Amino acid sequence: MRLDAIDRRILNALQADATIQLADLAKEAGLSPTPCWRRVKNLEEAGVIRGRVALLDRAKLNLNVTVFVAIRTNQHNPEWLERFARAVLEIPEVVDFYRMSGDIDYLLRVVVPDIAAYDEVYKRLIKRIDLYDVSSSFAMEEIKCTTALPVRYADAVEEEAAPPRKAVRRRPKSRP
Repeated sequence: MRLDAIDRRILNALQADATIQLADLAKEAGLSPTPCWRRVKNLEEAGVIRGRVALLDRAKLNLNVTVFVAIRTNQHNPEWLERFARAVLEIPEVVDFYRMSGDIDYLLRVVVPDIAAYDEVYKRLIKRIDLYDVSSSFAMEEIKCTTALPVRYADAVEEEAAPPRKAVRRRPKSRP
């Protein structure tokens, strides 16, 4: 799906506030409500908008500790990966889970109330799966944390993939 400037304005507005009223969203996008609604529906159907969620305040939920867990394994086979992924996906405190390149095989971001709660998460994980090396780093300060994606790159991929336009040669207007 090719996104234009209007789609990007809609996406930015929805990322800032998914509860925005249609009339306000349309005004932000520079459209009337019906075309704006159609664009939102098209973005949803294309999978650009995957869902709408409420962003919760971690501190008010007593989740003040963020832990980055670097995991190395000596097992690189599909069976182990499936068991490992299943184990991680069943731990709600793990909010991000990545397979990495380089020295670390996997990186987890875990949110918990305190170090003792992290230790419980760690014990649940190692009970379910053999790990070669686990290194945990505790965040001292959160400087930036956002769910908003930069939408300005959305059509750059499409434009690169599109064939170059042929130059149109125009005849000069003849003068009487």
